[in-house]
Order: sequence, then C-alpha cells, then structure tokens
Amino acid sequence: MTRWTGVFPAVTTKMTRDGSVDLAATQASIDRLITAGVSGVIVLPMLGENASLTLAERESVIRAGAEVVKGRVPMLSGLAETNLLAARANAKAYQGFGAQGLMVFPSLGYKTDDRETAEWYKGIAAASSLPIMIYNNPIAYGVDVTPKVLEDLVGTPEIVCIKEESGDIRRVTDLAIAMGDRFSIFCGVDDLIVESMALGATGWVSGMTNAWPAECVELYDLCAAGRFEEARALYRILTPSFHLDTHVKLVQYIKLAEHLVYGAPEWTRAPRLPLVGAERERVIATVEAAIAALKARTVRR
Repeated sequence: MTRWTGVFPAVTTKMTRDGSVDLAATQASIDRLITAGVSGVIVLPMLGENASLTLAERESVIRAGAEVVKGRVPMLSGLAETNLLAARANAKAYQGFGAQGLMVFPSLGYKTDDRETAEWYKGIAAASSLPIMIYNNPIAYGVDVTPKVLEDLVGTPEIVCIKEESGDIRRVTDLAIAMGDRFSIFCGVDDLIVESMALGATGWVSGMTNAWPAECVELYDLCAAGRFEEARALYRILTPSFHLDTHVKLVQYIKLAEHLVYGAPEWTRAPRLPLVGAERERVIATVEAAIAALKARTVRR
C-alpha cells in the first residue's frame, strides 16, 4: 500500500497578468520545490485555482508538472468536481495525463451526508488505480470526513491518506485511535503543523512552502526528529505568515509571498483580484518580517 510522508506543497498555478496559465513559471516553481527537498507535490489544489481552470488547462498543468517532476517525487493532482460522473471520468483522465495520485475534494455542488460522502470517495476510487488523499476541509466545503466516515472506507485500498483540515487538533488523535495507521494523516493547515506532528501526523500539505520550501522542510524534519524546542523557534518566525494560509484570500496572499521571496508572478485569475491598499500592505509587512527574521537566523548560525 502507498505510504506518503513528508512535506507535499499545494502548488500554486502561475498566471500571467491577463490571467492565462504560465506553464513555464509553474514548472520552475515545482523544480524549485523539489530541489529544496519536499517529499511530493500536489498540482491543481484549491490553492492552484483548480475550479477556475478549464479541463484543457488542467491537463496542461498536470502534463507540465509530470514533465518537470520526472519521477523524483510523487506528483498528485487535485480532483474537484460537482458530480460523480465527472469526478470518475477525470480521475481516469488525470492518471493518463501523468498524475501519480489524487487529492480528492468532496462534491463541490452538494453537501453530502456521511453515507453519501463515503459513496463519493468509493466511486472515485473505483475509477482509476491511483492512490487517493481525501481532502477534508469542512470549514470551507461543509462536509466533514469524520472517523466514522473513514471507518466505512477502510476496505477501499486506493484511499490511503487524509488531509486533515477540520481545525480541531484533537482530530489527529481521534483518527489514530479509530484507525491506527490504516490511513496516513497529513496536516492540512500551515499554522497547525507543529501541533499535528506532536500528535503523530505523518505529513503536511502546505501552502506557504511555496514561498519557503527549505525552511518548511526543516521545520517538518525537526518535528519528525522530536526536536520541538528548535522547531518552535522556527515556527514562531513563520507562524504570522502561516496564518495567511487560513484566509479566504490565501491564493492571493501566498502568491504575493512567493513574489516577495523569489520573484514569482503574483497574478491570479478573476474573480480573484490583486491585493490593494491596507490589505496588501499588511500582507507585505507580515512576509517581509519573516524574510528579515529568517535572514537574521541564517547569520546567527
């Protein structure tokens, strides 16, 4: 059975100023992430503006990602659909485009109950041979994949992992008690990673890793090694920026952070618009404070 561990950044899809997909910049960012030591990458997550892209654009992103990844790490694709027929068709298609796994959203068109949620994931799992990470974000999507729902999915071997983003840190322990190590448990929000690792999470789907991949890998590795005092020091530098990962405008915030850190394009596709005014200045100040603190930390070392 597939066992994913480590830092899997949710890769931003780079855009030009007019909102067109910038495949070259997307490939450059993926290569940068792998060079910095991430354990996997996820293209077309929510942060990658999945729902704003056409199927042809999604195909181009997956193929471009596979071209640059070249098997160095697992490459998953987000799968976000409104109905099971489309989800099953695209699960099979994404495998053909080069995805090595899927991070599957709940139905975007309807808030399923527990029975319907389990059947949604079973139906998608049967459509391809790809391993699946469940994207559990009840705050955003109104559907919660609880331990009870996961118990109904134990017999579906393609489902191997859950991205836990309920916001309730107790869920990591509850999942481990209910299922043992049947599913890998990935932290799904940046500002809960140290807490999640302390409770036994085995991976991290991260947004701000797009900006600081080496530092986020270091943070994960410190936690995995039980070196929590050192981890806390780095976490306190990064946490104000990590809080940006939990805001409704996380796409704009994280792309702006990437732009400030290494010059990546910050452009998004409408209806998302570039940040302006006091909001933009607040994000810039937050990110620049982390840049300065990380630089000072490097000098001290």
